[in-house]
Amino acid sequence: MLRIARHPHTTARRTALRLLAATAAFLSLSFTGAALPHSAAAATEPAGGSVSVTPASPQVPAGVTAGVAVFDRQTGTFTEQLAPAATFRSASVVKLLIALDFLWNRNPDTIPAADRTRLDVMLRSSQDAAASHYWSAYGGPAIVERMVTRLGLADTAPPPAGYEGYWGYTAMSARDTVTTYRHVLESAPAPVRDFVMERLRQSTRCASDSFDQHFGIAAAFDRPWAVKQGWSGRYAKGNCGSVGAPAARGSDASAPSSAAAGDASVDLSRPALHTTGTVGAGDRSIVAVLTLHQDGTSYGKAYTDVGRLTRSLNVPGGTAPKGKWYGTWGQDVAVRTEPVVGDNLLTRLPAGVEVLVGCQKKGQLVSVPPYTNDWWAYLPQYGGYVTNIYISHPDDQLPDVPLCTSQK
Repeated sequence: MLRIARHPHTTARRTALRLLAATAAFLSLSFTGAALPHSAAAATEPAGGSVSVTPASPQVPAGVTAGVAVFDRQTGTFTEQLAPAATFRSASVVKLLIALDFLWNRNPDTIPAADRTRLDVMLRSSQDAAASHYWSAYGGPAIVERMVTRLGLADTAPPPAGYEGYWGYTAMSARDTVTTYRHVLESAPAPVRDFVMERLRQSTRCASDSFDQHFGIAAAFDRPWAVKQGWSGRYAKGNCGSVGAPAARGSDASAPSSAAAGDASVDLSRPALHTTGTVGAGDRSIVAVLTLHQDGTSYGKAYTDVGRLTRSLNVPGGTAPKGKWYGTWGQDVAVRTEPVVGDNLLTRLPAGVEVLVGCQKKGQLVSVPPYTNDWWAYLPQYGGYVTNIYISHPDDQLPDVPLCTSQK
C-alpha cells in the first residue's frame, strides 16, 4: 500500500514544478553529465512514498487482468490461485516449451555447441532469434501440440489461425505454467532439469532486446530464485544496460506490429507482462503471474504493477528483500556504481518504475533546475546509486532510509 507523503502540499508543488521545469532540465546536462535523463520532457512523477512489502494475498492493481498460481512443492498444495485457468498470450514464457521440446530426446551434454549457445541466450536473456530458429526448424505450432500431450497441459494451445508463425501468441495459463515447472523439476531427466534450471537461475537483468527483465519474482524475493519472464506490447524502447546498444521496442518479435482479436479466448492486443519461476531453497514454490494491462500502459507502470501483485502473494520459502519501495520519476534515469557523475553507468531505469532503496549517502551535488541535491539512494538489487532527485519524495534525504555503511 502506498504511504501518504508527509508533506502532501509540498509534493503537489514539486510535481507541478518538475513538469514546468522539464525543458530546463536539459540545460543541466552539461553540468551533471549522463546521470540525468536523456528526455526530461517526457518525465512524469507518480505519487511518492514507500510501499509496504507485507504479503496480503493477491492484490491486483487497478486496470490489470491477472492469472495467478503459487504451488508449494513441500506440501503439494496451491497457496494462491486467481483465475488459474485463464489463458493469456504467452509472450516469451513459451520458450520453456520450445526448449523442452528440443531437449525431449536429447542430452544437453551432447547437443551441438551452437544449440547450447542458442538455448543459453533464449533461457537466460530471452533472445527472440533463438526461439524463432527452433520454431521454424521444428514445426512451429506442432511444438506446442507435442508439449500439450507430453505434459498433459489443460489450457495451452498453439497460436490462433492466421498467426501460426508467431510463437508469442501461444496460449498459456497460470496452472499450466506450474505444470510445466513441475515437469522440469520432478519428471525431466536430471541433465535436462539441471540445464534448464541453471539458466533460469542465471537470468540476466538486461534481456537481449534491452528490456529490464528482473521484475516480479526477481525483485520481490531474495535469492534463490529462477525465472522465465515474458513481455509483449507497444512499450517504449528498452533502455537496460551500460552501453548504448541498439534498443528494441516492446512488441514481441514473434508478433506482427498490430493484430486483430484472433482467438476470442486470448487477448492479442493489450500489453502483457508475465513473471514465472521458482522461489526458495530447493525450488520450494513455483510462481506463475500472468498479466494484461490497459492500452497505453508504459513498461515502467506494468513493471511496477506486476511487482506489487507478486509481493502480495503467499509464497512459501520466499524472503522479501530488506529496504523501502519508492516510486521514481524521469526518463532514462541512470544507476551508477558510485554516488558521483562519471564513466560509471550500470544501467537505466524503466521510466516511472518503483525501486527498492536499501540505504542512502551523500555524494556529488546534482542539479536538475529547480532542484539540487547531494543525497543518493543505493539500490541493492542493481548494486548502484541514483540521485535522490528522481525518488518520488518531497525531502532531499529520505526520512525512513538508513545511511549507507562504508562498504556501500
